[in-house]
Amino acid sequence: MAIREKRTSLEVHGDQICATIVSPETLLPGILFVHGWGGSQERYLARARAIAELGCVCLTFDLTGHAGTRLRFETVTRENNLQDLLAAYDLLAAQPNVDPAQIAVIGSSYGGYLAALLTALRPVQWLALRVPALYVDAGWEIPKLRLRKEQDLDAYRQTIIAAEQNRALLACSRFAGDVLLVQSEFDHLIPPAVISNYREACVHARSLTYRMMGGADHGLTEEPMREAYTALLFNWLREMVFGGQKASAAAPVAAARSG
Repeated sequence: MAIREKRTSLEVHGDQICATIVSPETLLPGILFVHGWGGSQERYLARARAIAELGCVCLTFDLTGHAGTRLRFETVTRENNLQDLLAAYDLLAAQPNVDPAQIAVIGSSYGGYLAALLTALRPVQWLALRVPALYVDAGWEIPKLRLRKEQDLDAYRQTIIAAEQNRALLACSRFAGDVLLVQSEFDHLIPPAVISNYREACVHARSLTYRMMGGADHGLTEEPMREAYTALLFNWLREMVFGGQKASAAAPVAAARSG
């Protein structure tokens, strides 16, 4: 295993003494979770702990207008929340044991919409979208709470939308990493047309994995559905993040054997 050494010093009773930190050179993938509108990071902590066991560094956080900043729920905008996500991404990428070239972003509903937008602003290797929402580009500074009524989202989400007509779909059309897209069979908020729009937009994705969760509602309110999604996500990340590494490691061995 490759190692790295870093010279440092310790201050003891006013004296500086030399020290050396010796650590594995291998960096770990980073996994960023984005909760949906009206949610919080709490639901994602158990999922993050399970995925961390794969050998990843996970980050969950609360969007502005939720949890500790609930007083801003009625006034927070998409721009505010996108800035939250950018700050969370930068925090994760800056961790000393995270490989900034190996970051996955996992978003649900409104969080999936924000995650799609993020791919146009930061490097993302893997993108997992569960029941991603879709909004009209106009009115970016309007409070998020008012969008459903003012943008007539029920009608908008029933239409086929070309990638160039929507900022989130355009970002997906330019995304070249791996994508997981998850739909719920009984979703009262995100109709099939929205999922189709996202699927059609991912034209340059390295891979696109689509799953329909039979019997599931939008919020995965039943525990068996939440467990099923966690298992789906776990297996997809294990294949995407670590499958390639195993294949790369196996190639020199196979070549040596053939030689």
